[in-house]
Amino acid sequence: MNELDLLNEADSRGRRYVASVGERRVYPDAHSLAKLSQFNEALPEIGAKAIDTLTLLDEVGSDATSVSNGPRYFGFVIGAVLPVAAAAERMVLAWDQCASSFQNSPVADVIERRAAHWILDILDLPRESAVNFGTSASTCALGCLSVARRELLKRQDWNLDTQGLAGAPEIRVVLPQNVHVTVKKALRVLGFGERDISFAPVDQYGRIEPEKLPRIDSRTILCLQAGEVNTGEFDLFEPLIKQAKNVNAWVHVDGAFGLWARANGRTRCLTDGVEQADSWTTDGHKWLNTPYDTAVGICRHATAVSEAMNSDAVYSTSSDDSQKNLGLEFSRRARGISMWAALRTLGRAGVADLVEHNCGQAQRLKDGLESAGFTIHNRVVLNQVLVSLGSELQTNMLREAAEASGEIWFGPTVWQGKTVFRLSLSSWRTTEGDIDRAIKLLTDLRTSILKT
Repeated sequence: MNELDLLNEADSRGRRYVASVGERRVYPDAHSLAKLSQFNEALPEIGAKAIDTLTLLDEVGSDATSVSNGPRYFGFVIGAVLPVAAAAERMVLAWDQCASSFQNSPVADVIERRAAHWILDILDLPRESAVNFGTSASTCALGCLSVARRELLKRQDWNLDTQGLAGAPEIRVVLPQNVHVTVKKALRVLGFGERDISFAPVDQYGRIEPEKLPRIDSRTILCLQAGEVNTGEFDLFEPLIKQAKNVNAWVHVDGAFGLWARANGRTRCLTDGVEQADSWTTDGHKWLNTPYDTAVGICRHATAVSEAMNSDAVYSTSSDDSQKNLGLEFSRRARGISMWAALRTLGRAGVADLVEHNCGQAQRLKDGLESAGFTIHNRVVLNQVLVSLGSELQTNMLREAAEASGEIWFGPTVWQGKTVFRLSLSSWRTTEGDIDRAIKLLTDLRTSILKT
C-alpha cells in the first residue's frame, strides 16, 4: 500500500470513528479493555505491514477509547474537538513543520502570530503581551513562573543567568489553599520547596479571602485562579491584584478553562480585574474545543519572556518573539494553528455562544439533579456541577454504575472533605437532549441504589 492509500485508509477509519461518537460507549467495557493486551507485543524483528498496524490501532484501539470527542463525556473539562480544528490538524500533520521561527516555517510563524493577536483580543488581555503556544496549561505555567522568578530577582539586582540560584534573594510563592496540582508541580520542578510557599485561606466557594492573604512583598509570586477546578469559582482579582501591585509582587493567573469566561458578556464579570495580572495560562482543548496538546502562556512583559526563554544558536537565530524564544520548546509543532482555525471559524460571537451554551447546560443539569434529590455542592457560576448522593458509599456506587452503563462518564473528587463527583460541561457536541438523558440516567440509578 503506498503512502496516499494509507493516508486515505486512515482518514476513512477516522471518519467512521467520528461518525460513531454519539452512539459509542462513553467509557469502554471490560471486553474492550481486555483486548488491549494485543498491544503487548515484543518489538518485531521484521516490521509489520503499515496497513496491519493501522488496522490494529483502529479495530482494537478505537473501542478502548474514552469518548471525550462525544457529547456525554463530562470529565476533566475536556471539550470535543471542533471539526475545523481537527481538519486544520490534518493539514499541519501533512505539512510536518518545525514551527520554531519564520526561518523554519514561514506559514506557521505568520498564522500563530495572528492567533496570538486574536487570543489577546478575545480575552481582552494587554495587547503588548507575549503569547506562547505550549503543550498544556501545566507546561505554560512552568514557563510563566520561570519568567516571574527571573524578573523578580532582576528587580533585586540579581542576575539569574550569570549568578544562578545559589545565594539568590529568597523568592516566595503564595498559593490558594485549593490550588491546582499542576501549579504545585511546576513550582517543584523549578526548585521551590515547601518552605518557599505560603497558602492563602479560601472561602466556602473556594476563593482566596483577600483580608486573609498572607504577607506579600516585591519578592513574591501570587498565584490566583480563574475557574477553581471543582466549583468553577473565580478569585476576587481586583482587591487581590491591588494588594500585589502595591508591593510590586508578581501575579500569575491559572485560567485553564475559566479564563474563557471573558469571551462571554454575561460571565465576563467573573473575571473583573484579571487583566491587571502579569501572566496567565489557559488551555485550548478545554473551552475552545481544539485538539489536546494545545495551550497558551501569556505574559504582559514580553521582553522578560524573550530574555528568559531565548534559545538562539549559531545555526538558528530568529526574532525575540519567535515561538522558540517564548516557550520551553526549541523543536515544536505548530499547535497554535488549530486555535487560529477555531477562532476564525467561530468568531467572537461563536466563542461567546459556546460559553453561554455550556453554562446554560450546567444550570439545567444542576436544576434537574437537585429536583431529583441529589445534593449540589456549588453555586454553579460557570460550567462545573458538584454532586453527591447520601453517603460516600452511595455516591461512589452511583458514579461506578454510571460508568458501567456506557451512557456517560464523569470523575470523582473531594470537596470540603466530602466525596462528590464533578460534571463538567465544555463540549460543542453536547445537546439539551444529552443533558436530559444524563438527568434521567442518574435519577434512575439513584432510585435503584436507594432501594438496595
